[in-house]
Amino acid sequence: MKTIIEPFRIKVVEPIRMTTLAQRAALIREAGFNPFRLKAEDVLIDLLTDSGTGAMSTHQWAGIMEGDESYAGARSFFRFERAVRGIFGHRFVIPTHQGRASERLLCRAVVKPGHVVPGNTHFDTTRANIEDAGAEARDLVIAEGRDPDAEHPFKGNIDVEALEECIRGVGPGRVPFVLVTVTNNSGGGQPVSMANLRAARTVCERFHVPLLLDAARFAENAFFIKLREPGYADKTPAAIAREMFALSDGALMSMKKDAFGNIGGVISLNSEAWWEQIRTLLILTEGFPTYGGLAGRDLEALAIGIEEILDEEYLRYRIASTEYLGRHLQACGVPLVRPFGGHAIYLNGRRFCEHLDDGAFPGWSLSVALYEHLGVRACEIGNVMFGRQDDSGAWRWPALDLVRLAIPRRTYTQSHMDYVIEGIDELHRQRKSIHGLRFVHRPAVLPHFTATFEPV
Repeated sequence: MKTIIEPFRIKVVEPIRMTTLAQRAALIREAGFNPFRLKAEDVLIDLLTDSGTGAMSTHQWAGIMEGDESYAGARSFFRFERAVRGIFGHRFVIPTHQGRASERLLCRAVVKPGHVVPGNTHFDTTRANIEDAGAEARDLVIAEGRDPDAEHPFKGNIDVEALEECIRGVGPGRVPFVLVTVTNNSGGGQPVSMANLRAARTVCERFHVPLLLDAARFAENAFFIKLREPGYADKTPAAIAREMFALSDGALMSMKKDAFGNIGGVISLNSEAWWEQIRTLLILTEGFPTYGGLAGRDLEALAIGIEEILDEEYLRYRIASTEYLGRHLQACGVPLVRPFGGHAIYLNGRRFCEHLDDGAFPGWSLSVALYEHLGVRACEIGNVMFGRQDDSGAWRWPALDLVRLAIPRRTYTQSHMDYVIEGIDELHRQRKSIHGLRFVHRPAVLPHFTATFEPV
């Protein structure tokens, strides 16, 4: 059968507010031409993020009723700990309220001024937390990962030779850890191969540098390995995931992605010394170590979700349904990052808006146009998010200026995606009508969340 069907039934529905083009034009202007500043109720189809926006299962909702809200030693924590340890395999499990809390705690504990943290491609909050600690976040993705048209099956791979040169050049003492993000969100949701992780592990062992995984979308990465890497076709996603984590010394995760959580995060480690440092900081800012800023009901839902995500039928549907969106947009001539990622389709903002130069923010301007014309909210991952000014005031632009259409898990149907395809095709045909933007207010840190703009 060619038709992709959802491996679940809809039990509860939430109404969507319909808006007109004129209404949306006024709303995005009031929001300072920043989709993050829109009210969610004014968005028709929300593809801003797949973080915390998925639908929980009946088992997760049932688990919520069993949540133990005891301050210390809650039953729900030990269930959460068993579930995480059963997949990640590390000795110590630290719950946090979300991924960036995990990043902040890790960086505050072990990252010092002058350090360098190599990775394939650091995402926005990861980079911000590393830089806030006075260190450098260095991106070392393979060359194919910077080419939106390259058909390499594992464009998220870290450049192993560049990694070795980096560690040797700055000195192992200045590298607290190497962080590989699976899948590589900033680079188009591209997976990392097991062979690449194994090679990175070999380099890290040679220099006695810990290898950590940013595991927000570990299950999707595991399924891509099953589909694309020789020798893994007959292995289960769970077995592949355990092999991935066995190559690492620890992991941090926003569990709002591949754990079907509306909130939550985790740090998983083998180092007892790091665990002690992070646990102390956790108590200062997040809460007692057996709840880490989460309610017991959240811990229950996450413990169930992190196991549900490894269901092979669900992952097959997830990857196929994302590909459905990408394949149909590509057939319409819309410029995309290829091959398609697991959690999102990424529009090539520069190519879509070739009439706009980098200073007019083509990707961001496209994200604004998507809302105004279609009611679809998307996330720019490009010039606004990662553009930097040097001391002379000149701008340095990232290699890719993308617009991410992140698909929440178990939330939208194929007809929603058909609407998105039809609307983007129509917008692409009239793309020269998309106007550029410039900053009115640009915060110094993570500007995309709160910046305001005006038309050029």
